[in-house]
Amino acid sequence: MVLSSAGGSLHLEERPDPRPGPGDLLIRVEACGVCRTDVHILDGDLPGIRHPIVPGHEIVGIVEAVGSGVPTARLGTRVGVPWLGGTCGHCPYCAVDRENLCDRPVFTGLTRDGGFATHVVASSDFSFALKGFDDPVAAAPLLCAGLIGWRSLKLCGDAHRIGLYGFGAAAHIIAQVCRWQGREVHAFTRPGDCAAQAHARSLGAIWAGGSDEAPPHPLDAAILFAPVGNLVPAALAVVRKGGRVVCGGIHMSDIPSFPYRLLWEERQLLSVANLTREDAREFLALAPLVPVRTTTTVYPLASANQAVADLRSGAFQGAAVLVP
Repeated sequence: MVLSSAGGSLHLEERPDPRPGPGDLLIRVEACGVCRTDVHILDGDLPGIRHPIVPGHEIVGIVEAVGSGVPTARLGTRVGVPWLGGTCGHCPYCAVDRENLCDRPVFTGLTRDGGFATHVVASSDFSFALKGFDDPVAAAPLLCAGLIGWRSLKLCGDAHRIGLYGFGAAAHIIAQVCRWQGREVHAFTRPGDCAAQAHARSLGAIWAGGSDEAPPHPLDAAILFAPVGNLVPAALAVVRKGGRVVCGGIHMSDIPSFPYRLLWEERQLLSVANLTREDAREFLALAPLVPVRTTTTVYPLASANQAVADLRSGAFQGAAVLVP
């Protein structure tokens, strides 16, 4: 499923199977999650998009061929491919284990064809073994919603009382991790979205309400997964002194002007950018221990546009997953 230009829709295209280059894997896609970032790519919100592009960066599949320099032991194994598809390895950020801020990154489904396809080529170094993850549909959302949720939660430090704004794919995963760690979860949804609030409660949230509501107690930290700038001052208003607000998305509408008193008293406003391979290794080891159970709605590959439309409208709980 190919995007030819910003603002367009995806179209089905048949191509020869790609071939892995040096250090690459050829992967037969079993499942690929549909992420909010894919919506931003279709809308042209992100810089550096290569057109035409095959989106998709929550990829689960089986290795069918390897390029030179890759051990043949990877053949036949199940792997996951995330958003960060490669780094330069020698810029100032890569040199200090902050590869998520690499100056010359490769992004799956943005600068390199992604997983809305039957086959994809990915770097072996940025493809993670998924031994023990027997359901590719259930595993797909972990490759971005789970990983970005995990990195966002790490930035919350030891916060006990956590607010999650936008109870979609990422929040429904990280809420389970929070409860396993003994934290309290407060879920904020679109006002009046009773289905999402019920979903949050079923996953252990002790409170769920609209994003225009205040929780019963001040929060230690809040994570914003909804790409809505107006939620930044709203979240700052409900975190305690010294609390943190973490923006977990890659794109957000403009943040409106707000009074300094909302930030005062040592509140912090942080953003998350991409992920590191260490984040992935940590989270993929932790997810089976929780265990994380993803809620998924499956679409055939050719129905990718419908999956994107349903994601925009909030037509399902959890995550959408394409299956070739």
